Amino acid sequence: MSSQEEILRDGRFSCIARDPRFWEMPEKERKIKIDKRFRAMFHDKKFKVKYTVDKRGRPVNSTSTENLRKFYALSESDSDLSENDSKKHTEKKKKKKKAKPKGEADS
Repeated sequence: MSSQEEILRDGRFSCIARDPRFWEMPEKERKIKIDKRFRAMFHDKKFKVKYTVDKRGRPVNSTSTENLRKFYALSESDSDLSENDSKKHTEKKKKKKKAKPKGEADS
């Protein structure tokens, strides 16, 4: 931290602290807001890619879904809807899984 303080004391770089071009972007504005039409990209298998190596060749365990959540956010009015839809989506999956064994037992 002392090196940063020395830089800001220098007359040539003192304006950097006051210049809005060099401020950090607020966290609220960092993510791009998308509407409900595109909310499927957070849980659809078509958008999920598993990475084992990053762009420099180092081993990594991450998926594209994590990156999507990092850079995109649902608009506030749609975020409540998406939470409810995701709960319904998981409940439907559970019901389908339960329904299959019963159908197989009857056959």
